[in-house]
Amino acid sequence: MTETFDYVIVGAGSAGCVMANRLTADGKYSVKLLEFGGSDGSIFIQMPSALSIPMNSPRYDWRYHAEPEPALGGRRLHTPRGKVLGGSSSINGMVYIRGNAMDFEGWDAAGAHGWNYAGVLPYFRRAEGREEGGDAYRGADGPLKTSYGPLRNPLYKAFVDAAVEAGYPATPDVNGYQQEGFGRMDMTVHRGRRWSAANAYLKPAMRRPNLSVETHALASRILFEGRRAVGIEYRRGEQLRQVRARREVILSAGPINDPQLLKLSGVGPAPELRSLGIEVVHDLPGVGENLQDHLEFYFQMASRQPITLYSAVNPLAKALIGLRWLLRRDGLGATNHFESCGFIRSRPGIPYPDIQYHFLPMAVSYDGSSIASEHGFQAHVGPMRSKSRGHVRLKSRDVREAPLIRFNYMSHPDDWTEMRACVRLTREIFQQKALAPYAGREIQPGVEVTSDEAIDAFIARHVESAYHPSGTCRMGDPRDRMTVVDPETRVVGLEGLRIADSAIIPLITNGNLNAPTIMIGEKASDHILGKAMLPPSNTPFHRAADWETRQR
Repeated sequence: MTETFDYVIVGAGSAGCVMANRLTADGKYSVKLLEFGGSDGSIFIQMPSALSIPMNSPRYDWRYHAEPEPALGGRRLHTPRGKVLGGSSSINGMVYIRGNAMDFEGWDAAGAHGWNYAGVLPYFRRAEGREEGGDAYRGADGPLKTSYGPLRNPLYKAFVDAAVEAGYPATPDVNGYQQEGFGRMDMTVHRGRRWSAANAYLKPAMRRPNLSVETHALASRILFEGRRAVGIEYRRGEQLRQVRARREVILSAGPINDPQLLKLSGVGPAPELRSLGIEVVHDLPGVGENLQDHLEFYFQMASRQPITLYSAVNPLAKALIGLRWLLRRDGLGATNHFESCGFIRSRPGIPYPDIQYHFLPMAVSYDGSSIASEHGFQAHVGPMRSKSRGHVRLKSRDVREAPLIRFNYMSHPDDWTEMRACVRLTREIFQQKALAPYAGREIQPGVEVTSDEAIDAFIARHVESAYHPSGTCRMGDPRDRMTVVDPETRVVGLEGLRIADSAIIPLITNGNLNAPTIMIGEKASDHILGKAMLPPSNTPFHRAADWETRQR
């Protein structure tokens, strides 16, 4: 069976949903969107507080695990990837953080010209529909609805107040002029529902006759005629099908599946392809390299007062929360519970924040793998710009076999320096007067964990992925051999093939990746359609004046 469309998009994730919407908006072009997962209709996806359930469900998650990590005692960390309409935006923590303006200055300097802060801010604004309205930084009318949590638990404010007492600034908007400091955290929740890319972009577009969405479709090979991509071969059950593209094929399957599909199609490092007997269509050594992620640990404190979410984890409380959410779309079921946050610099000489905090009024693992055992609260904390790099490589020629994912976590000495700073600086914040009425004993790491050696041992045992893999099809200057896509998202050296999602991020951003991935989908859409870019913004952004000599 073969169909033909103007564009074929692989992956209905954060960027794929955006492009499916934008490329079909004027009715000129037909689009086929292929997604291996199925419906996102489950209550566990749509109810924000149930976020740990789809993240650990084989129905919605690819269930990838990275290779054993030598620096982490051989641990194999889970690498969740959304396998459902909306992709990872349907299983993530719904945190909306764009990244620091300086991140995008770094992209431009690394060869992704036009992706500086002035160039990307208009696309962040176009995407966003902020509940509190827009300004020079924030969008008011975009499809991606963002909101703040109600901050009803006093611990959220106490955490920010403690950070201010420790000498850090409060910032009114971490996605606005000044990221550095502590304040409210935005979430992609709208009227009590998870506002995934599927809800924001795809479902409104599915009513259009020029968009065809096929689920349970596993892309197995890019079809080439010479050096031009002309379609996709995919499996649906036991059937092998083809869909052809008159104009372009666009990969938006994510930082694990994009390089896998490219390599299975003969695009990637020639020695690796030949070792598996794959015919080389195009020797592109950067495919699958430059893998980056964020690591974090949970700094946990017992609570002196019974005001934490521990009261809500018994079966009856959960049932009542779920019932209230079903009836009214509000209450504890309508928030991701990450309602305050912070960004700081780990030491003098760091020009902009390199440590992120998510605050949670409960002591529990993010993915639900451990259950809260007492009243407590925690900060998820970790460095944002690790120098360690990993890769994604094929294990076999079978698309159904997961590729080899190796992050090489903590393989650069600076990572250990930054992690030690995370422990010590967080402990200092939790010892401030604003938290004194609430802070009991230190559950984790534990007051005895003070020396470099003790901290390193704790990190090796307890650090977890923040689930932000990226960079495996790096965007940059086409003259650089390790570049995979040019600044217009075209695969270097080939025709009719683009990549647009977190795989093209050259340097990981300072925060969660869903917002920048949606921005990539927005900007890539204009490149694909040949439109003029939105006018650059001249809006200023914060730079710490004394960063060379002061940590705060």
